[in-house]
Amino acid sequence: MKKGITLLAAMALCAALAAPAQAEDTIKIGVAGAHSGDLASYGVPSLNAAKVVIADVNAKGGILGKQIELVAQDDQCKPELATNAATKLISDKVAVVMGHICSGATKATLPLYTDAKIVSMSPSATTPGLTEDGNNPYFFRTIANDKAQARLTSDFMLNNLKVKKVAYLHDNGDYGKGFVDNNREHLEKAGVKTVLFEAITPDAVDFSAVVRKLRREQPDIVVFGGYQPTASKLLQQMRRDRVTTAMLGPDGLMDEAFIKMAGKASEGVYSSYPKDTSNLPAYKAAREGHVKMFGKDPGSFYYNGYAATQALVNAIEKAGSTDTAKVVEALHAAPVDTPLGTLTFSKTGDAAGMALSIYQVKDGKFVELDHSIVLE
Repeated sequence: MKKGITLLAAMALCAALAAPAQAEDTIKIGVAGAHSGDLASYGVPSLNAAKVVIADVNAKGGILGKQIELVAQDDQCKPELATNAATKLISDKVAVVMGHICSGATKATLPLYTDAKIVSMSPSATTPGLTEDGNNPYFFRTIANDKAQARLTSDFMLNNLKVKKVAYLHDNGDYGKGFVDNNREHLEKAGVKTVLFEAITPDAVDFSAVVRKLRREQPDIVVFGGYQPTASKLLQQMRRDRVTTAMLGPDGLMDEAFIKMAGKASEGVYSSYPKDTSNLPAYKAAREGHVKMFGKDPGSFYYNGYAATQALVNAIEKAGSTDTAKVVEALHAAPVDTPLGTLTFSKTGDAAGMALSIYQVKDGKFVELDHSIVLE
């Protein structure tokens, strides 16, 4: 009996000692975002980007002598689900996280990643406070924040559209309200009149009350803050009720799903988005990788997700370690060539080196206009 117990104990000890070794056989990269639900058109392209980058790196032998393991968690862009996703990724001992996708979800998770000392990098969360307040030293992003976007869009409205009266509608979220707040600040300083500033309910099916206000106030443009499903429904009702006012929104409108949902109502809509870099070899390689793996062109924020995954992998390789302090140091010190251009990261984690442009829907497609800025 004693021999049996001793043998079992020895086997248990061997299993316990073997477990950490197995866990260290790969470098785990977490990927968190809306992989299902209404906002999956934002999250799935970024997930696909991580799959393409990781497959390519692994095919070339991996990094630090190990293969990369992708660990995905779906948060549907909901803060309460995002904290659950972050907790699971932390318990899975991921080295870094590419995500989250939406600003509200990202904001909810950062205290968890900060406590765990895990680097996270979002391809699409734009709220300025995510980097500005200095409370998130392990957070980075490969997207322009709302202040940079507002600098571009407000300048476009002032100098190209010559607007005098503006209506602001937003979904009251971190992303949506942040975008309209920053535009309003710029435009009111320039003497533009605010004729309407109102929050709308994203899940509403009837926007007739706010549409009547638009008809009464007759603004030169509607500045919308929020995601494409809400913008699509709002625009359709505006056009049905013969309100022809132009709309301008953030990068979240730059999505083929928006054009499909809004249909003809999307014609003429303006949006900010990263400048077209399709002439870059890195962009072509990223696109080809997606077509090869998934058989079609990528969706919105794919290239931002690709750049974020590249930056994280590059930093681990340059650091020669998954140690968080060394990865952070490498992210600040080592430029990385991406489909968006050669990126560096500021002290606060914002990307520099990429450019933003204004796009407009023309004949059912987003067309880049000759109006852009470069992030510094």
